[in-house]
Amino acid sequence: MEIHTVESTPVTVRSGVLDPGAPAVAKIESGDVVSYPDTWTNWNNELAFGMSFEELVDVRRRNPGNPFPLLGPVEVAGAEPGDVIECRLTALRTRDWGCNASHPGSGALRDDFTEPYMHYFRFDEERRTATYAQGSTIPLAPFLGITAVEPAGDEPVSALLAGPYGGNLVLRELTVGSSLFLPVAKPGGRVWIGDVHAAQGDGMVDQTGIKSAAEDLRIRYDLHKSVALDAPLAETETHWIGFGFADNLDDALLACLRGLVAWLPAAAGITAAEAYALCGMAVSFRITQYADQRGSSYSALPPKTVHGMVPKDVFPPEVRERIGAWLRPSAR
Repeated sequence: MEIHTVESTPVTVRSGVLDPGAPAVAKIESGDVVSYPDTWTNWNNELAFGMSFEELVDVRRRNPGNPFPLLGPVEVAGAEPGDVIECRLTALRTRDWGCNASHPGSGALRDDFTEPYMHYFRFDEERRTATYAQGSTIPLAPFLGITAVEPAGDEPVSALLAGPYGGNLVLRELTVGSSLFLPVAKPGGRVWIGDVHAAQGDGMVDQTGIKSAAEDLRIRYDLHKSVALDAPLAETETHWIGFGFADNLDDALLACLRGLVAWLPAAAGITAAEAYALCGMAVSFRITQYADQRGSSYSALPPKTVHGMVPKDVFPPEVRERIGAWLRPSAR
């Protein structure tokens, strides 16, 4: 295993897009780790602690498009369409501050609030908690909002979007120790990452949670050949997690359910009818993202996203091993 270091610089960062024209920032072998020290804050690192909303508006004007600084792409040797790249988060320590911001015209209650809102947090040294209104304590659980392989095609893709290639998933379970499996669409995979969150609830209803940046961020990339996965799949110590994307929550839930009903028979060896029933009995379907930014200056809208939590402990050990071998055939 080799460790590669990718600094955040004007060469390695693209503002707001997965850029097919960008040269690879690292070319690695399967099993290598990429370290991303001192990542940038939003708007090309211009977001600073204590900035007023008026100052933020000026920053946005200087940096048109969506705010996410993306690092990449990383190319994994031998990755081809039909393969899967497993992105395993091995370390993530945020900076000592973060912020929550919302403005009229965005978020789930886009028409309910007429004044912008910003709140800055200082984190404790252990990065465990943030103190909020009336002394309330918010536990920190940092994760990456965006992890993506480049989709097919030669056009840049907005980092606000999500789909089979990953992208703006904002899944709070993708903390240290978790894995995200992404189906490869281009040679090398070309993996991009960004959008560090210190904390967030399911739904992302006010559009930001607690935004931050990373002092220390490391990801291990493993290539798995010929894995018939056509959508992102996450894995934690306790769950496998599928996704559904659509313009509305009804269709997002159905897309997530249909994806799991197709995947479980292939990976676990149960029938489609058994998978459907299992989803009804044991799988929790949750709103990942209820994003609505029609009143913002962004040219793209994130999809509504639902994720399905498949608990590992409903399966006996031999079935759990079978699913693991299906996801990681190269590890057999």
